Amino acid sequence: MFNIRDRLGEFLKNENIKQHIQEIINHIVNNIYNEFYVYIWFICIYNVFLIFIILVNLFLLLKLLRLKS
Repeated sequence: MFNIRDRLGEFLKNENIKQHIQEIINHIVNNIYNEFYVYIWFICIYNVFLIFIILVNLFLLLKLLRLKS
């Protein structure tokens, strides 16, 4: 009597099954990527903007410290 692991191993040895599973997974990953695409760009732009603001604040602080001394 085969257990579930042996049956699954036999099931996945078939090349057609492997291709179908791979197509399904690729389809799911593409759908998830397409849904989060805008949010990923938003996060990237936000990080660039945040770094720019931090650098401007640093520059202004250094300028202010030089004027006081």
